[in-house]
Amino acid sequence: MNTYLIKAATIVNEGQKIVADVLIKDGLIDKIGQNLAAPGAQEINAEGQYLLPGMIDDQVHFREPGLTHKADIFTESMAAVAGGITSFMEMPNTVPNTLTQELLADKYDIAAQTSLANYSFYMGASNDNIEEVLKTDPKNVCGIKVFMGSSTGNMLVDNEKTLENIFSKAPILVATHCEDEATIRHNLAEYKAKYGDDLTIEMHPLIRSAEACYKSSSLAVELAKRYQTRLHILHISTAKEISLFDNTIPLKDKKITAEACIHHLWFNDKDYASKGNFIKWNPAVKTEDDQKGVLAGVLNDHIDVIATDHAPHTLAEKQQAYAQAPSGGPLVQHALPALLEMHLQGKISLEKIVEKTAHSLAICFDIEKRGFIRESYWADLVLVDLNDPWKVTKLNNFYKCGWSPFDGDTFKASITHTFVSGNLAYVKGKFTTDQIGKRLTFTR
Repeated sequence: MNTYLIKAATIVNEGQKIVADVLIKDGLIDKIGQNLAAPGAQEINAEGQYLLPGMIDDQVHFREPGLTHKADIFTESMAAVAGGITSFMEMPNTVPNTLTQELLADKYDIAAQTSLANYSFYMGASNDNIEEVLKTDPKNVCGIKVFMGSSTGNMLVDNEKTLENIFSKAPILVATHCEDEATIRHNLAEYKAKYGDDLTIEMHPLIRSAEACYKSSSLAVELAKRYQTRLHILHISTAKEISLFDNTIPLKDKKITAEACIHHLWFNDKDYASKGNFIKWNPAVKTEDDQKGVLAGVLNDHIDVIATDHAPHTLAEKQQAYAQAPSGGPLVQHALPALLEMHLQGKISLEKIVEKTAHSLAICFDIEKRGFIRESYWADLVLVDLNDPWKVTKLNNFYKCGWSPFDGDTFKASITHTFVSGNLAYVKGKFTTDQIGKRLTFTR
């Protein structure tokens, strides 16, 4: 493995900015200091650029196996690396659903051959696979995923006894998608009775309402408190849900944590007029007040991490009528640039971006030797230029689906270099594809 010396970067790490050199050797951060020398190392002049720990994305859908017409682990990990995401945790609603240890192992085997980023995969829960769930190894699997709202295939967990079983017995972090299915079905029936087949995208956050989110999230929190479960609630989308989470104790001591996603921070329901189904997600993009509330939750530490919920569909699928168009969109390449844009708009500091996309993920999931710029840690690093504008187009995205909800937007900051476990995986539009990322391990 090559040796690299990053010179004169402004390192953003653990609440501080310092100008220093970083030596990368044998995949690890070997030294951090001033005026470092390393004969034979490949030098990178990073003067005027910012060096961040690589983003760790705890929620992606890379669609392999079974849905590879939309995406696959190779293409989406490539897009992730181009966007400064060095590690990902992938969801179990592939085809077949990841509901057995054997199917989970199959996904790890694929990633070990094709993923340019570091990787982990969630074990999926259903109403009838508790025995398989309990076999999950906390040391080398990120968590158990529970859909407490509609999902692909057999993954809606709506049986009260099953939920109690999972929450009381899970040997590992339980990550939940929280939307109350009964509330959504009731709302949908009312809108269909009133509008027939003429439902529109603007109705999406009213059908998949704030009430549906809060009812399900509050149930998950109640179960977790009852059984002392390590609970992580994904993609918080409403201001009301923020009150469910504590910001008075250190993250390392929290049993209940929460995630915000890029689309709920960037978009609100006014954007449906221009973006249409391209910002159709579950949970839905909601009001401007909700958008502001979620950002406030991030800034005041009620919400612990920022992720993408990257969930690509083909252009043809998204161009269908609202009721037929699937929810989800591609985000891994543009998530960190969007956060950097929010920083340049004065909405969030670089230190807070690093905390919520790297440090807090490492703490939340007990990830071994990642998420910080520290000597002896894996060299998962991203160099960014805050003054290198570029326009998002279909020609410069790397998603297999070929489109982005940011198409036509201009970002002022760009990702110039991405290191994955010490491998220089990406430099200004070019990739090194002969080095594969590593499986994440956990100190549990």
